[in-house]
Amino acid sequence: MITLGIETSCDETAAAVIRDGRILSNVVSSSVPLHEKYGGVIPEIASRFHVEYINQVTKRTLRKARKTFGDLDLIAVTDSPGLPGSLLVGTSFAKALGYSLGIPVIGINHLHAHLYSNFLIKKVPSIQFPFIGAVASGGHTNIFVFRSFKEFETIGKTKDDAIGEAFDKVAKIIGVGYPGGPKIEKYARRFIARSPIRFPRAYLEKDSFDFSLSGVKTAVLYYIKDRKLSKHEISRISWSFQEAVFDVLIERIVKACKKFRIKDILLGGGVISNMRLRTKLKRVSGRLGYRLFYPPPALCVDNAAMVAGLGEMLFQKSH
Repeated sequence: MITLGIETSCDETAAAVIRDGRILSNVVSSSVPLHEKYGGVIPEIASRFHVEYINQVTKRTLRKARKTFGDLDLIAVTDSPGLPGSLLVGTSFAKALGYSLGIPVIGINHLHAHLYSNFLIKKVPSIQFPFIGAVASGGHTNIFVFRSFKEFETIGKTKDDAIGEAFDKVAKIIGVGYPGGPKIEKYARRFIARSPIRFPRAYLEKDSFDFSLSGVKTAVLYYIKDRKLSKHEISRISWSFQEAVFDVLIERIVKACKKFRIKDILLGGGVISNMRLRTKLKRVSGRLGYRLFYPPPALCVDNAAMVAGLGEMLFQKSH
């Protein structure tokens, strides 16, 4: 089976071709430079970018895969969650293309696709169901229990900012630019002193798996008030903020594993590219005997290979 994936949930216009679970091509065109001066994604700009580039991106991914429209058997497209205008561009394009080619179109959940990225990795040990899934990105911070890709439960989500969104806002507060995740990670790597700032950890209720990041974000804002920020101080804030956010995420994941007696953890989303987070999670999961899975950086960011892969699998299981 040859599947075309379409992803337009936020500010990346992406298309990919999958054949029987193997990636043939994966093309992403990002509108990040257009949003940089605003310090965040502007929905109207993102949707217009998709309209302008979706046809070009799709044709390019077909050329890279050495396939034509006539070779396609299925189209998988992100239909939730995401920016309404951006999703509309992708789903409209996919449905029109599917109708013209006479092939089926399947809608895919963006968050589930991020977790499915782990199944696209070659030479990875077999992932066992059930597993705990954690997605951390610019727009979402969720924890799931997956018994299969048709049977799952959302057990935790953010009450305010997603982790990636909080990174963007803190990056703007300390003046390091956009997108915030890579900028803060870069400055945090330079911090070598042993005097981190003890920013608050919001663990919420004892039995909760939810997140709240507004408190730590506000703590950073108050900390820098009336301070002149040197590069060292920016690195110190970046490191300390990262640690505060990642400590809570890891605590939630471990607590979920213990409560549901599950040993496999799957990660997905752009924030998972952060090397400090990976290091901390590997250390904790290794100590507790859990198996940790995460995709390479190219499959952490929004992409269409994950959409095509999940769509192909779900379609085959239902037919």
